[in-house]
Amino acid sequence: MDADFMLKSLPLYIEAIGLILRLCLFSVFFSLVIGFVCALGRYYNVAVLQRIAGVYIELSRNTPLLIQLFFLYFGLSQMGIKIASFPCAVIGLSFLGGGYMAEAFRGGFMAVGKGQIEAGLSIGLTRYQLIRYIVLPQALEVAIPALGANIIFLLKETSVVSIIALADLVAVAKDLIGMYYKTAESLTMLVAGYILLLLPLVVLLHLIEKRLRYAEFGN
Repeated sequence: MDADFMLKSLPLYIEAIGLILRLCLFSVFFSLVIGFVCALGRYYNVAVLQRIAGVYIELSRNTPLLIQLFFLYFGLSQMGIKIASFPCAVIGLSFLGGGYMAEAFRGGFMAVGKGQIEAGLSIGLTRYQLIRYIVLPQALEVAIPALGANIIFLLKETSVVSIIALADLVAVAKDLIGMYYKTAESLTMLVAGYILLLLPLVVLLHLIEKRLRYAEFGN
């Protein structure tokens, strides 16, 4: 193992980690918003939104991210619609993640008893108040493990964005191997980079889930 080479290539990996973190920040935010809206529309049986959400969820969950990125970056450009690499990756990851987040939120919403909804309506709560004070707190407790798993899934899916000319960890490792033939060193740095990204996130999500369980049973 060439320690000097690994040390010299470290800034490239750090820059790639920063890119992945920015991608995840935007894509997780948008996928949560999309998933919440879709799940809420299906939960309240809003006919038009329910149909659109159903088609969207099936499409997003049953097409690979690689194909989605190819279509967004290369396919749309053939139609005269050019999207830069970073926004394209955010759109692709958000489109993919939104379908999974919708199912996670829907599972949480379905866990809230109908009796509680009826009780809220009987005391004059508005639909917004029902969501804010009754449905959402209980739904999140149920949905947090699935939402956390989806966030980790999205983070790992960033490994394919190099196909649209983004210098992520995989792209950096491939370039270094191609230029210097330092396969072992480059792959070691690649694995270390993903561990550095994933391990703190897994620990954080575990602590959040543990805290929610403690709050639930502690009360």
